[in-house]
Amino acid sequence: MQDSFFFQAIIYLTAAVICVPIAKKIGLSSILGYLFAGIIIGPYVLGLIGQEGEDIMHFAEFGVVMMLFLIGLELDPAKFWRMRKFIFGMGLLQVVMTIVVLFLACSLVLRWEWKTTLAISMALTLSSTAIVMQTLKEKNLTKTSMGRSSFAVLLFQDIAVIPILALLPFLASSTIQNENVGQSLITELSPWLQAGIVFGAIALVYFGGRYIIVPLLHIIAKTRLQELFTASALLLVMAVSYMMQLVGLSPALGAFMAGVVLANSEFRHELEGDIEPFKGLLLGLFFIGVGASINFRLIFADPAFIIIFCTIFNIIKFFVLVFVGRVYKKSSDQNLLFAFALSQAGEFGFVVLGFANQLNLMPTTLANQMMAVIALSMMGTPFLLLINERWIAPNFGVKEKSGNDFDTIDEDENNDVIIAGFGNFGSTIGRLLKANGIPATVLDLNSERVDSLRKMGFKVYYGDANRLELLKAAGCEKAKIFIAAIDNPNVNLSVIEKIKKHFPHLKILARARNRTDSFEMVDLGLENFYRENLYSAVHLGVDALVAMGHRRYTATRQGQRFIKYDEQATFRLAHKRHDKKAFLITSLEEIEMQEQLIKSDLYAQLGANDHAWESEDIKREHLEANQKDKKK
Repeated sequence: MQDSFFFQAIIYLTAAVICVPIAKKIGLSSILGYLFAGIIIGPYVLGLIGQEGEDIMHFAEFGVVMMLFLIGLELDPAKFWRMRKFIFGMGLLQVVMTIVVLFLACSLVLRWEWKTTLAISMALTLSSTAIVMQTLKEKNLTKTSMGRSSFAVLLFQDIAVIPILALLPFLASSTIQNENVGQSLITELSPWLQAGIVFGAIALVYFGGRYIIVPLLHIIAKTRLQELFTASALLLVMAVSYMMQLVGLSPALGAFMAGVVLANSEFRHELEGDIEPFKGLLLGLFFIGVGASINFRLIFADPAFIIIFCTIFNIIKFFVLVFVGRVYKKSSDQNLLFAFALSQAGEFGFVVLGFANQLNLMPTTLANQMMAVIALSMMGTPFLLLINERWIAPNFGVKEKSGNDFDTIDEDENNDVIIAGFGNFGSTIGRLLKANGIPATVLDLNSERVDSLRKMGFKVYYGDANRLELLKAAGCEKAKIFIAAIDNPNVNLSVIEKIKKHFPHLKILARARNRTDSFEMVDLGLENFYRENLYSAVHLGVDALVAMGHRRYTATRQGQRFIKYDEQATFRLAHKRHDKKAFLITSLEEIEMQEQLIKSDLYAQLGANDHAWESEDIKREHLEANQKDKKK
């Protein structure tokens, strides 16, 4: 019974539910939580899963496939072409340099056969798309300079898997066969024919996506059955992935290509919405599987070799990435983050090593040791990023660009307003205050943005608003207002909590992305928070009322009343949100009461004063009245 699929699935999910919240609570990445969950339930600790869990792992690996499909959907060909300099420039430089340096180092020190050394070097040059992209998303770094560069390099690496896997059969000796090679339909064919079939399959994905899949999705969309469209999205990803697997390529690469092909179609957002929930769950299972797959018995058999090799490999790749960042003139903090994030090996390394082992390019023991190195390096990445974030990044930043210590606030900095986060939201507030003669001290953690804003005349300081010493240096002890406008909601809440604890006299005005963020702020005792989607939606609604014939003054007044009632309702609902039934009932009551109040306000105050400050409406009505009088 314990060997059943359902029992193994329950073990995986239970471990995730327990370990991930603990990891987040102590400030670690959710990926680390998944990895530790896998180690704990794996065959070398509790032993709750072993060989029986392989079915779950095959299922979980599909999460990486779905992630690459979604990345492809977000990268339309036009955007791909605009990024070509970074994709083919930074990506090619990183891949080639890493392969060359690793090849030379292993050849000189370990003296492996050159074919073995080349295969291992190609496997280790590939970073983990799953870990890096998930980490960037969690830390809200996807739109930073480092995030764009990481995406470009990862994308090139994913593309590079195709020629790497196509090259491996040419390295293999034609006289050596392996009983496991039969997993691919084209294994027994000549290397040249294999390469032709591989590129033919790629072409089929491209043209099939444009001329078969899109018309088919049009037909399915006409049925208006959501579940059928979801099934079609899953079928599309599975079919393309399976076809790639049949020709010996990575299923994830096929899914990525299918996503790129469909990126410009009208079904892009629908496909994203259908695939996203499956991707998140399966990626979590994949990380658990990586933790469970770390062969501690193999590591303990020769710990010195594996640990030393893993450390030296990470250092080599780190410095190669630092060099690439320098070539492309990245700031020191962005460059360090870029190098730390991509210094590990990746999930495609398992694929390359597995294929190389099938072709007898290396002994099975060595292949297993290299897979342990890959798993260890992947597990170490969140720790490296945490070390960089806590102890290294605060001492760098944009200092190196101009030679000044920008982490130190001027001693005469005593502005009444402090703004944390100067993205689109925060910069709008800052510009409005500046236009009205109110200076503000601004804190932001994006060095590229800090440099740009300084050139525009803003007084912006590089720093993490979560650091108490920086908040004190910024003048929080003397300031009157603190505006929390950080993009990442979790970081924003953390800063608010710190301000309330250490600077209780400060009036806090906080940015909230949605109602859920507002509820969290109510729990912190905050009274002044501003929901992005509420105000923009009401503004649009006001314009819609005017377009339907309401006076501008009437529509604006009703919009303001709607905001007022909705904000009051937020405080009442916040205390009931943990009781689902009570929350639902109260929400319905609040909606009904809000509509009644606004209607009563509208009818009670219709009159001459209703169109105050609307001279155009008054002139138009006066003109219409005169025309009617003349007709009479």
